[in-house]
Amino acid sequence: MLIDAHQHFWLLKDRADQWPQPSLEAIYRDFLPDDLLPLMRQAGVTGTVLVQTMETAADTDFMLALADKHSFIKGVVGWVDMKAPDAPEQIASRSHPAFKGVRPMLQEIADVSWIEDPALDPAVAALIDHGLVFDALVLPQHLPHLLAFATRHTGLPIVIDHGAKPLIASGHYGNWRRDMAALAALPHVHCKLSGLLTERGDQKQEAVRPYAETIIELFGAERVMFGSDWPVLRLAGDYQAWLDFSRDIVPAADHAAVFGGNAVRFYSLSDR
Repeated sequence: MLIDAHQHFWLLKDRADQWPQPSLEAIYRDFLPDDLLPLMRQAGVTGTVLVQTMETAADTDFMLALADKHSFIKGVVGWVDMKAPDAPEQIASRSHPAFKGVRPMLQEIADVSWIEDPALDPAVAALIDHGLVFDALVLPQHLPHLLAFATRHTGLPIVIDHGAKPLIASGHYGNWRRDMAALAALPHVHCKLSGLLTERGDQKQEAVRPYAETIIELFGAERVMFGSDWPVLRLAGDYQAWLDFSRDIVPAADHAAVFGGNAVRFYSLSDR
């Protein structure tokens, strides 16, 4: 199976006064399965993991309803207020077979140490109890705090989205690599090869290569999974081109793992 481990769908009517803004013309419209399916067929992608983009239960409901209608959606990563007193109950109530994990919008939270708050512990325990995972939407400044969280919760499978969005455009490589290496030393932490093109600014696509190669070097072929970040990808590139570029970066011997097997195992996609 060729799995795209990170993509999105949305309806603008549900996103009043929220991102994306009209100035982001390439993504300022509705995106639904019929928009992605032709690209998937051309690329040979057989399944996806659909990831939340709003901090609402309604967005998670929307995604799970799409999963009911479209078998290519193998997993859904939703949202739960992890500090809510009833967070464990909210997690337990998501008994849908496509529901695979949660993603708080850490990059939007002003307090970069939010993830270290012990108030999250009951929600984390519920995720572990129900065999769910944690997607970490973080920026480089969050990485030391994510390390503290991951060190405390070794039973929780964690995946770093978009390589923590390294500052490729401004070339801040050293600190990012150091912090990612510390996280990669923890065997329950994984990383997505996704979202890097949108961080390159005006630089050529090749500027992404050292960061992608570092992700593979640090986490190893068994803990990296390919994702398109479509339709956000439209701001910086093309679906097929990003897949081809990623295949060129990942050693051929590791393609089966990075482009499918790891996502199937991490998200328990065989359940779908």
